[in-house]
Amino acid sequence: MKLLCDHNFAPLASVALAVHLFAATILPLTSGTPKFPASAHQQSEKNTAAREAKRGRRLWPGSRFTEAERAGAIRRGLRFIYGTARDEQNFAAYGSDYLWCFYTISEGVGDAAVRREARRMGRERARAWRATHRALPPGADAGMIADFAFGDDAAASLGMRDARLRRELRRAAARFSARDFMKFDPATEPPPSDVPEECEFDRAANGRGDTHCRRCQRPLKMRTRQDVWYDALINAYVGERAGVRLGASYAEVFRWLPALRPYRGGEGGANAEFYDTVYALTHVVYTLNDYGQTRLSPRWLPREYEFLRANLREAIRARDADMLGEFVDSLRAFGLTEDDAGVREGVEYLLAHQNADGSWGDAAERDIYLRYHPTWGGVAALSDYRWRGFSPRFARVQNLPGVRVTR
Repeated sequence: MKLLCDHNFAPLASVALAVHLFAATILPLTSGTPKFPASAHQQSEKNTAAREAKRGRRLWPGSRFTEAERAGAIRRGLRFIYGTARDEQNFAAYGSDYLWCFYTISEGVGDAAVRREARRMGRERARAWRATHRALPPGADAGMIADFAFGDDAAASLGMRDARLRRELRRAAARFSARDFMKFDPATEPPPSDVPEECEFDRAANGRGDTHCRRCQRPLKMRTRQDVWYDALINAYVGERAGVRLGASYAEVFRWLPALRPYRGGEGGANAEFYDTVYALTHVVYTLNDYGQTRLSPRWLPREYEFLRANLREAIRARDADMLGEFVDSLRAFGLTEDDAGVREGVEYLLAHQNADGSWGDAAERDIYLRYHPTWGGVAALSDYRWRGFSPRFARVQNLPGVRVTR
């Protein structure tokens, strides 16, 4: 290269020499190219790229599904539930349960976008529930009082409080006994086996001990002890949350858990109590961990944990999405992750069997409860949760007489 005249370009040469000396002495002290703070746009692009990489990632090596497919399944399921909740007839029948569904998802799941969507849905439905539940109807029985208490607690948990209705519920509930709310008195007796189901022919309610319908005289089927017990457990749990005693305290009901042991498996369909045993134990988990907010240790309830772990595949074999959702959801609360083969099978089954409308279960089923409830279970089972430590509620029941748990 031809050199330019030094006389004419002396100032520029001095600058060049200074730059050269700076590079030779200062830059070697740094590692590589000097780093400058990324702009907001660059950081946004980086975050987007990270999210996209995660969404395209397989759930685990060899999985048929990606994180994006799971996220999409959760959102479709949640929107299906909301769509059915906006139907007036559905909401009139199951409004309190719908509110609890939206509340628990909005509090527990790890995905902030899903939490926000569930809370928006829940608050909209809570306003609708409050508009039609301003006061107890005259002559409200124990069942109606309990349903109002469930809805009131869920609506309040979503930020829609009504102190006047809460006071009315407390006064009304005090007029009824444990047997009115729970069909037995947990303070004095274990869960019974002589509580009849509603008559399947004329839907008539009958009294404890009745073997034939008082209206049509047809034989009645009896509820299992497990079914009676976990129904009472839910009542007691919600009652304590709401400050409305619905027959008995949570501890009074929980103390009878050992009466349900030992737990039998499905036995190839031979065990008629298997279904209710599963739901009794999943609701032990739900009521102890506030429906997905805190963790449980398998050491606390080893028999219950082992039963759930050993029988998870029974739900897959039965193609029962509702039961499977509760199995997976409960085992996650005990600390199992997708490193466990059973949990993986459950997750893949749910992702492979979601209906086109976003639901799980039998798409031809006419009972809307049997459409939205399995879908709620599917959403819960597929979600990661933002656990807030271990359950403080367990300390209140671990030393009850007859409740032999280990740490």
